[in-house]
Formats: sequence, structure tokens, C-alpha cells
Amino acid sequence: MVDPARTLECEVRACFACKATFAATASGHSPRPVLRLSTTARICICGQAPGARVHASGIPFDDPSGRRLRSWMGIGREVFYDPTRIAFAPMAFCFPGQDARGSDLPPPAICARIWRERILAAMPKVELLVLAGAWSQRWHLKGKAGRNLTETCRQWRRYFPAALPIPHPSWRNNAWLQQNPWFEEELVPHLRARVKALVAEERNSS
Repeated sequence: MVDPARTLECEVRACFACKATFAATASGHSPRPVLRLSTTARICICGQAPGARVHASGIPFDDPSGRRLRSWMGIGREVFYDPTRIAFAPMAFCFPGQDARGSDLPPPAICARIWRERILAAMPKVELLVLAGAWSQRWHLKGKAGRNLTETCRQWRRYFPAALPIPHPSWRNNAWLQQNPWFEEELVPHLRARVKALVAEERNSS
């Protein structure tokens, strides 16, 4: 039986729409889409775009931000990388590259225009979108997102349990986390409980 999610994933991995754009960046790299789609997953992690380390390994969140995200979700690598339980669909599937100062460029908007609707439609069992970062939050929450990431995360109850906005787990947000202790005190426990429930449902149904 053909798995539409896996078929679409193979199609995305063959995409070279941004080849010229990436070649013109300071990093001068080639496209390498990093994603994992699933028709059975109940959780989908929707981040920004792969960083340089993930671009090199081809594994989603294969960096310190992944360790922090797993801690927030209350799961280990075995569950995190189980494609039957968790899917990964960042706003841009390839590392966007770096500018002349060595800073990561924003996710190319063309990626969402080409793929986003098809990808969400291919994963009908997803019950929780973990929206990591402002780019993901603005797209998925449309006009319901706040004026900025902090406001959107503070009003997380408006979107829960179908979606949960979080800051990107990168070390670059350490200052934000220190300034907003309510996030780990208030929001993270609800994220862990929701993930635990959905993972248990998947285990019981298998």
C-alpha cells in the first residue's frame, strides 16, 4: 500500500527550487531537505529551518536545541525519532545559509508556498502542532498570533490543545528564557502532559 506521507517526503527531498538562492549565500551550499512525514504521527514539530549542523547530518534537531526540545517535551531520543509517533515539518526544509557576518538567513518563503498545505493534508492524524519560533507561529495561527513571539506564547491557551507555540529551543534564546520564567514553569508542564497522552495513545493503538 502506498503511503502518501512517505511519497510526499520523497518528493520534497528531490526539490531544488532554491538551488540558485543557496549557492549565492555566504555559505554557498546545495539544498538538502530535512523532514520526516508520517500518516500515523499524532505530533508534528514545526520549526523554522535546519541549521548548519542539521544540514550536515540530515537528522532533525540533531544539535543542542534538540536536547532542550526533548527535555521540554519530556521524551527521549527513541520516542522523539520514532516516525510513527512524531513528524518533523519545518517552515523551510533546507538550511537557508548564512550572510556575510555568519548569521543564519531566514527561511525562504517559497518553501511554505510550495509545500505547506500538501504536507499538513498528508498527515491526517496529527493532533498537536508544536510551533517552534515566530515564523511557524505566524503561518499556522494566521491572524490569531500575537504581535510577537512573547505575546503569542503567553496566550498559548487560545491554541491549545491543537497547537502550542514555543520559542525555538536554540541557545540564542537563553536570555528570553531567563526573562520569561513563566514559560518553563507554566507552559512546559502542559506540553509534557499533552505529549505523554498522545504518545500513550499511539502505543495503545499499535
